[in-house]
Formats: sequence, structure tokens, C-alpha cells
Amino acid sequence: MDKNTVLKTVDHTLLGVTSTWAEIQAILDDAMKYGTASACIPAAFVKRAADYVAGKLAICTVIGFPNGYNTTAVKVFETKDAIANGAEEIDMVINIGDLKDKRYQVIEDEIRSIHEACGGKILKVIIETCLLTEEEKIKMCEIVTNAGAEYIKTSTGFSKGGATFDDVALMRKYIGAEVKVKAAGGISSFDDAEKFISLGAERLGTSRLIKIMKNTDTGAGY
Repeated sequence: MDKNTVLKTVDHTLLGVTSTWAEIQAILDDAMKYGTASACIPAAFVKRAADYVAGKLAICTVIGFPNGYNTTAVKVFETKDAIANGAEEIDMVINIGDLKDKRYQVIEDEIRSIHEACGGKILKVIIETCLLTEEEKIKMCEIVTNAGAEYIKTSTGFSKGGATFDDVALMRKYIGAEVKVKAAGGISSFDDAEKFISLGAERLGTSRLIKIMKNTDTGAGY
């Protein structure tokens, strides 16, 4: 698979707690240069980032991140604020405790509320697969489908594990036909990226692929 094709699936990501505006600008510059799907950045930078890219790049941000245990009202407020500031895509974290407690309708209602707050923008639902049983992963595929979100996403990248091939294959098997899969966390090579795509992932959350492009002759001329 052509590397440019792979990069078009990437949400070029910088979510570290020490991230500075200069570092965010560098992420935005690289994302525009290499033609990624979006740049995924902390909510505090969304307004400046949206102004900076001036429509040349979709800005993605995270809600209830990384633990997911904010109240629904807080997540909805965060979402509306991010959209007002120029975010085009929202990646939200579910309340994993609610899932463990089998409060399935509560989770579905929360996702639906946040999706409504997106006002037509893309919503990706992070389920943190490394903390879930297979049964819980399958249930979340059903919930995300029912709630109407555009994507189900494997991981925050801030827990004990990231995306796995098995999890992406499982998600693709159990989500509705209209729901897409985002693999995130630990994607460190183009070979792995191509494997995730072949298994059904339509977005990849990573910063490493562009680092590879910048550090090899493959990126020359961009």
C-alpha cells in the first residue's frame, strides 16, 4: 500500500500533558504537509489550531480524556465548546466503570447526547480495549452502533495497552455496517498500519508514521 494512502487515514496526534503551542504548531504543519486526515490535539489548543490551519486541515480533539469518568453534562459541555472553537472531529472516552457495572443504557444515552452535541461533526468513541473483556468489547460495538456514532476507537494511548490486530478484527465483525473503526495506541510502523487497515480500520491514531517519513528518504520532496 502506498504510504500516502496510509497517511490519509492518520489522525496525527499529540496529547501529552506537557505539550506546548510550538509543539502543536509543528504537528499541524506536518499534518498539512503530509496530508493526514486530521490533527488530534488537546482541547485547550483547538481555537488557536483552527485559526492557524484556516480550513486546510480537520482539527480533532478529545473529550473526557483519558479516563472517561466525567459526568455526561461535562462531556457534552466540552464537546459543544470544542465544536464552537473549530473542532471538526471529537474523540470521547466512555465511562468504563459504567460498562463494568453493565449500565449499558447509561453509556448509550451518553454517547447519543455527545453525538447530538457534535452537531453533525464526526464522533469517535474510545472504549479502551486493553481494560475490557471480549464480552465487553462486543457489547460496546452494539452500543456504539445503536447510539449512532461514526467511529469506535480502540484506545486512548494512555492506559496499559494500545490497538491490537485481534481487537480491530473483532470490532469490524461486531459493529454495524455504517460504523467505522479507529485503531490507536502503539502503531509504530507502516507495516502495522497496513495490517490494521486490511483488518478494517479506516482511521489510525498515531504520530510515529510521520516521524518515519521525516527521518527517511521516503519523505523527500514533500
